[in-house]
Amino acid sequence: MGNRLRCPAWRWMILVIITLVSALPAAAQPLEERVVEHTLKNGMKFLFVERRVAPIFTGEIVFRAGGVDEQVGATGLAHMLEHMAFKGTRAIGTRNYRKEKPLLDAMDRVAKDLARERARGSAADEKRIEALEREMKRLQEQASEYSDGEEFSAIYTRNGGAGLNAGTSKDITAYHVSLPSNRLELWALMESQRMAEPVLREFYVERDVVAEERRRTYDSSPDRKLYEQLVATAYTAHPYGVPIIGWMSDIQSLTADQARAFHKTYYVPGNAVAALVGDIDIPQAIRVVEKYFGGIPAGPPPPPVVTVEPPQAGERRVNVVFDAEPQVMIAYHKPTAPHPDDTAFDVLHGLLAGGRTSRLYTSLVKEKRIAAGVGGLGGPGSRYANLWGVQAYPLAPHTTGEVEQAIYAEFERLMREPVPERELQKVKNQLDADFVRGLSSNRGLASQLTYYEAVVGDWRYLTRWREMIAQITPEDLQRVARKYLVPENRTVATLVRKESAGQ
Repeated sequence: MGNRLRCPAWRWMILVIITLVSALPAAAQPLEERVVEHTLKNGMKFLFVERRVAPIFTGEIVFRAGGVDEQVGATGLAHMLEHMAFKGTRAIGTRNYRKEKPLLDAMDRVAKDLARERARGSAADEKRIEALEREMKRLQEQASEYSDGEEFSAIYTRNGGAGLNAGTSKDITAYHVSLPSNRLELWALMESQRMAEPVLREFYVERDVVAEERRRTYDSSPDRKLYEQLVATAYTAHPYGVPIIGWMSDIQSLTADQARAFHKTYYVPGNAVAALVGDIDIPQAIRVVEKYFGGIPAGPPPPPVVTVEPPQAGERRVNVVFDAEPQVMIAYHKPTAPHPDDTAFDVLHGLLAGGRTSRLYTSLVKEKRIAAGVGGLGGPGSRYANLWGVQAYPLAPHTTGEVEQAIYAEFERLMREPVPERELQKVKNQLDADFVRGLSSNRGLASQLTYYEAVVGDWRYLTRWREMIAQITPEDLQRVARKYLVPENRTVATLVRKESAGQ
């Protein structure tokens, strides 16, 4: 094997730090000076950061289109469109679009008939439903002869693409991929076509996939089931109370026409922000995005969410019966960024629930040994006022009630006693380290830039956040705790076993 090079631990640490710092855009100059903005005439905004670390770049496009933008009866549309965006366009994903399109149109008609018949409930004609289901299956089999729903992904793979994926939240839908630096024009071609003329092929097949995803990952998961009910109880008016994946009855009745209308409304250039980070020549990149994205019609601005969640006037509680170990979730309403109290909550989260050194974990798990685990909760989104909270698992024979009271005791301690400066600085250091790690890759930086531009309205908040964190004082933490962590602003969701619920 030969002699291996040996290096003292401190030298390895220096190498790690050098590697991280060399990857950061702020290493040579502040991030604000490295980001180049360019807005097309149709309103689509691009953010460019040149990073000559490796001959690759990451492209990320974010639309301000998420579950919060859906209407009653059509929840889950944003998530469905995320799935559909990989199915191709009129040119990609089809063997013969001229023959495929009439079959897609016929499926839409059958789907509408099915939805109308099923909506009749007990008066529905079961024989008609069975006939329509057979017709849908026949059309799907015919359409499958002309479709290739994997071609879009395959093109990227053949050209060295990595990390191709998408994600939907209550606030946004994001698409990203990393490619060799000489494939920038391919990225622009693919993404502009996906944006301008998606074809919702395999929509009804995928709808069944999403329904099964709902059964498997939501209805069968104690954590997700409890969180879903926590949020639905905390929000009585605002659409944040609806799960991202949607309600099952809505998923099963979604139509491609509804999805197309949602896409036409929200997937417009002025509602999108893109970032290109990595080995790019920015003037050339601007010419490329102008060529491929500049011709997409602007479209009207999407409608805003006008519903405001009324202030909570008293504690709310909900029990969820589930065959799993008991647990409790506690959530409080709070403002979102750029409100300064949101930043204070970032520090409060690290202090109380940020891992194994946090106050709650130390008290409940290590010292009192009444909980098997405890951690922080957030969400369900950030475009509008949201929630902060705690999730805990009692350690038998201790109960959710005991754990709940122990959590409140820690809140009261925070309200009563200022946090020692050393403890506060430790939390800030951890937040800063997480911040640095989050920007150390092309993908990480692209995601942060597009997220803050889309959700907060300005990517520069990314750097202001770091400064704001450094300025948080013990008095700030006491103030937000006293203001928000109060019983009348609290929602509690408890998971109980069937036998316990029946007693």
